[in-house]
This record gives sequence, C-alpha cells and structure tokens, in this order.
Amino acid sequence: MNGPGLTRACTMGPIVAAVEATGGSVTRVFRRAEMPLSLMDAPDRLILLRDQFRLVEEAVRESGDPALPARLAIATGIDGLGAIGRHVRACATLGEALARVEATTPTLLQTATWTGLRREGESAVYGYAVTERIEAGRQTNAMLALGYLLGTVRQFLGPRWRPRRAVLTGAVLPDRAEIERVFDCDLGLGPRAGLHFDAALLATPNPAPGPLLEATPSVPPDGLTACVAGLIELALLDGRPAIDGVARRLGLSRRSLQRRLEAEGTGFAPILQGVLRARTEALLAEGTTPIGRIALDLGYADAAHFTRAFLGWTGVTPSMRRRLHRKSPGFERASPFAGPGRSPG
Repeated sequence: MNGPGLTRACTMGPIVAAVEATGGSVTRVFRRAEMPLSLMDAPDRLILLRDQFRLVEEAVRESGDPALPARLAIATGIDGLGAIGRHVRACATLGEALARVEATTPTLLQTATWTGLRREGESAVYGYAVTERIEAGRQTNAMLALGYLLGTVRQFLGPRWRPRRAVLTGAVLPDRAEIERVFDCDLGLGPRAGLHFDAALLATPNPAPGPLLEATPSVPPDGLTACVAGLIELALLDGRPAIDGVARRLGLSRRSLQRRLEAEGTGFAPILQGVLRARTEALLAEGTTPIGRIALDLGYADAAHFTRAFLGWTGVTPSMRRRLHRKSPGFERASPFAGPGRSPG
C-alpha cells in the first residue's frame, strides 16, 4: 500500500449505539472528527485509518468512558469485522482462522496494519500493529483491535477463555481495572497489542462452523490518486469537495498534495471530475433522483451549472444520458477514476 492507510466504515457502526447509550451526542462526535454522520449508511465505504482513530478517540471523549473501545469490540464480537467475521466462522480450526484473518484483512477490511500470528517457542502470539505513522488515538484503536482478537479466539475456545498474557500499547492505561473487567483478562503494556497463549490450542476445531465464502474480495485502492478519489467521494456525503479539505485530511499542505499528485501524472481537478461524473452516471442510471437533486448533491449551485458541466464531460445533457440508460440498461458507465492523469470521457 503506497498511500495512507484505509479501513471500512463497518468497524464504526457500533460507535453510534455506544455513544447514545451513555447519553452522548453522536452528531458532536462526528463533527469533532470532521466526518459526515451519513457515513453510517455506507458501511462498505473506505475511510482513512487515521479518521477511524479520531472517531474512536472522540467517542471516548464524548462518553467519558476510557473502556468504551473494549465494550464496543466485546459487544459486537467478530460480527463487527464484517466479511472477515464470516470467514472466521467458516474455518475448521483456530490456526486456520488466524491465518485467514491475516491473509484477508488487507483486502476485506484495513490497510497499513498487520494482524497475524507469530510463534515464540511453545507459545503463539496473535497480534495487531499499525504500520502507518499515526500518533493520536493509537491506544484506543489498539484496545478496539484487542477486543476483536479476543472475539476471534473465543469463537473457538469459548467466551470464558483467557490468554496467558494480553498486551496493549502505551505507557499508561486509564481505567485499567474496568478494561480488564470488560475483557475478562489481565492486561500488560508493550510495543504491540496481542494475545499470548499455548500454541497447541491452534489445532482446536471450530465448534460451530459456518458456510464457506466464495465471493472474491474487493481490493482497497492503491496509491495517493485512488485515495484522493475516495476522499472526494466521502466529502460528497457532506458537501462540495475541496482540495484544501482533502489535503488537511491527509496531513499535507495544499502544495504538497499537488506536487505528489503531479508525480503520479494527475491533479486534483481531473480526479474530482472523474468522481463527479461517475457519481452522476450512477444516479442517472438509477432513474429516480431528479436532475436538480443530483446537481445539489454534487455541490452545484443549480441544475443549469450542472448541465453545462455534464455537457462538457460527455457531449450530451443529463436528461439525454438518462434516456440512453433507459433504452440500454447495459449502457457503459464511467469509473470513478480511469487512471493516472486521465479523466473519463
């Protein structure tokens, strides 16, 4: 992965219920994290890994509960991992499940992290680490991850199983006793989150195997260009995307972002145009959203400005394009990004 770390929004779903249960404001959590609340309606959407860190950190702040990430992970179990959880349920043994998680996490859930197994003599260590340099929110994210690690192992060893040793990152751990109570195990601190246990347990069979999954996973986009396209799509949930906002999310200055995109043979404007056109094509093909509504959703002042832009992209008006979609349901649509330096059309 050459660009910033990405993760699927499905991991954020339980935050809403958890914050509301404490009497907190979900709207305030998302506003502080500078994320659109409508993200919860798109669980498969990719977001920046650092934005997940911020959301979890803001949820802890809003609830006043340092143990909140532990509660989230334990309450949702492996179902909170989406497709990965279903893969785990299909594995014959614990060892096979942990290997499957390591192999599928970068494609099904998250990049710029490592989740996997290592051996230390007769012990096994099932660990989690962030490979991207992200300072804020590392411990709360590691706590969330540790809960999912526990959920995966307990799927095979039972809900009361305890590791020989469980480790969280960080120098200090606020409300340690409560977090240990939620996880139902003692915690130590170290450079990498993980669970230490007898390697012989890896042969434990699945007590309730589920159906095998045959679906081919979708691969997260690679490189800065595709990442910027994804951030533009995310920004469309909350208004008109702007280069300054995208640069800020990436931790870059406007000029640094421009230079890095130029190095990939493109720029912000053609990426934006590609995303807008792809979104327009999808909405026109659906056939139910009024063209004026599409214009507003894409950040245009009115339908006239939108129509002129679309005419420039395609040579036809949005109304004509919609008629073409109705006549030919298989009519070719534009992809969100056609490649470095190219916009569709």
